[in-house]
Amino acid sequence: MPWLAARFVALAVVLSAFGGPILANPPAPHPVVTPAPPGAPRPSDPQPISFPADDAPHDRLTEWWYFTGHLRDETGGRWGFELVVFRAERGGFPVSWASHLALTDETGGRFHYAQRSEVGPQVSASTGAAPGFALAIRGLDLQDPATFTRAPWTMAGASGRDHLAATASGAEVLGDPVAAFGLDLALSATKPPVLHDGDGYIDFGSAGGSYYYSRTAMAAAGSITVGDRTLSVDGTGWFDHQWGDFISVGAGGWDWFAINLADGTDVTLSLVRAADGSYPLVYGTLVAADGSTRHLDASAFTVKADGSWTSPATGATWPAGWTVTIPGEDLEVHLAPTVAGQELDTRATTGVIYWEGSQRVSATRGGRPLGGEAYVELTGYATGR
Repeated sequence: MPWLAARFVALAVVLSAFGGPILANPPAPHPVVTPAPPGAPRPSDPQPISFPADDAPHDRLTEWWYFTGHLRDETGGRWGFELVVFRAERGGFPVSWASHLALTDETGGRFHYAQRSEVGPQVSASTGAAPGFALAIRGLDLQDPATFTRAPWTMAGASGRDHLAATASGAEVLGDPVAAFGLDLALSATKPPVLHDGDGYIDFGSAGGSYYYSRTAMAAAGSITVGDRTLSVDGTGWFDHQWGDFISVGAGGWDWFAINLADGTDVTLSLVRAADGSYPLVYGTLVAADGSTRHLDASAFTVKADGSWTSPATGATWPAGWTVTIPGEDLEVHLAPTVAGQELDTRATTGVIYWEGSQRVSATRGGRPLGGEAYVELTGYATGR
């Protein structure tokens, strides 16, 4: 989604205490690059992406690891999930982190989410001797001793073999109330990683630049917890990893689409808006069933919103339902949210309100019907973002 298209949130460092907003600075006209350690000058961008080394954290201004996906439980219920970790560096301030966890009950029509933030290097156990990422967020709060003993939200993996484990207690739950919710999933990539824009580097001009790759097809299995129920699940996942020396791109927000079609085609589309409503950055990537990729520029596809939904919690009106057309693939995809209210108010940790949710998919290729699954992320439609 991941990335968020360029999942361009305005990342900011926590200036005072644990638990403050991490992703909420106003746009900067030029990125302020954190100096490299003396004696180790950083090569100029872009550099080739290497695996598994680049699965690990980077000393850059902004970075995130982003999982979404679709699960089926043992009773036939269907679920969407999200787990993301954000990392922010700002000069001499301590490294700052935020994490969001969400679960969509597609069968029951309910949505649960939670958020944590933390400051300091202890979140990452990644080392050069063990390439990959190993992240654990407790949401430490010096004013709340209970946070020092609660179970961390963990995210670990390398080379497309990953493990996620996170549970939100009742006090952390937002959205539809529930006593607790969480997930414990193993994921394994079934296609090679996808380097967006050909080499995996997106140039934002004066706003900086970002490395960006995805694993668009992953097998997922494990369990979810909802209240006092623990359910065995299996399904699919999508992973986005992005890092670079950028702070803010897309002052008007963005729409991001991650679509998995039943014929093995995966499509990700990013539409980034400027403050005046124009779209300075529009592109996508199509991944064939065999893992080969095709870059999609702005002329290669169209996206049309078919409806809207107004949040009773924030008053924001979000697009809801889309038609995606890719003429070169003779492909038309219709998306509709599985649950209308998949809005996350994460101003406490990231300074933004966004909508991210699972979709029902109805597509045709060459006039023949085709099913699938999808996730959509939207930002910039809510005040106070």
